[in-house]
Amino acid sequence: MPIFAVLDKIRSMYNVGSVFRTSDAVMLEKLYLCGYTACPPRKEITKTALGGEESVPWEHFDHAVDAVKHLKKQGVQIVALELTKNSIDYRKAEFKYPTALVIGHEVDGISDEVMKEVDLAIDIPMLGRANSLNVATAYGIAIFEILKKYKDIENPYR
Repeated sequence: MPIFAVLDKIRSMYNVGSVFRTSDAVMLEKLYLCGYTACPPRKEITKTALGGEESVPWEHFDHAVDAVKHLKKQGVQIVALELTKNSIDYRKAEFKYPTALVIGHEVDGISDEVMKEVDLAIDIPMLGRANSLNVATAYGIAIFEILKKYKDIENPYR
């Protein structure tokens, strides 16, 4: 599957585990854990990953920008899941494959250094009072949309 993900300083190990579990569900090519994002083996990750931490290939980078630059050198489109003045509704985004979805810190979001490297920023429109979802929940919504659009390209007659 030509889909990657980059986690930029995710502080909750339960969120990391949930991302592993969702990444397994979409057969993610590789997960990049960056900064102080916890890496397996950790019981908190295992609790929510339910085996995903064993089936999803992953690598650690000290800085997310280095992971992003590594992917860009391979021709991977970098997509930030981040509410910005230039972000677009995730449902309207045109993804180029291979693509990598970047998610950031639960409060601070994706670092400015990484945002300077992205090719596209997407957001999930909110109707309620809050302007964001839990990072692992948002990741699930966005990564399944990226997968859906890839499958539509791969087999447009489905």
